Amino acid sequence: MTAGQPPPAASPPPAAPPAYGQPISLASARRVMFAAEGEADAHGWRMVIAIVDSGGNLVMLHRLDQANLGAVEIAQRKAAAAVNFRRPTKVFEDLLIAGGAGLRMLAFGPELLPVDGGVPLIEKGLVVGAIGVSGMQSSQDAQVAAAGARALGE
Repeated sequence: MTAGQPPPAASPPPAAPPAYGQPISLASARRVMFAAEGEADAHGWRMVIAIVDSGGNLVMLHRLDQANLGAVEIAQRKAAAAVNFRRPTKVFEDLLIAGGAGLRMLAFGPELLPVDGGVPLIEKGLVVGAIGVSGMQSSQDAQVAAAGARALGE
């Protein structure tokens, strides 16, 4: 900065996450699961899809044929992290990759899984649950989770 120039503008603070709503209904969870499974099937991806309600309780879990057994727990943890923090798990993955202060994510323990594939489920502007997907590359997990989350808006 040279004399006479204004200081650079500060970044705006991040927006507050949406408030929690009532737990997702079974009918809505079925729509989310159907859409997510459809996306996985369209690509031949063997995955595990978990849906939790706004309290973090498991509502549905589908392990598609030949999905890795280890993906069962990871999908549930991604969903739990997305609902507990009301943010996609990609946010935390990006912070961790950036290093510096983002490395503090490592201190959050098992409550936070900083890997893409967990997405809050928003209905009428409120977090009603989350979807977590595991079994492929994290970008593919996220693609399937996003397809499921979009089903609430349809």
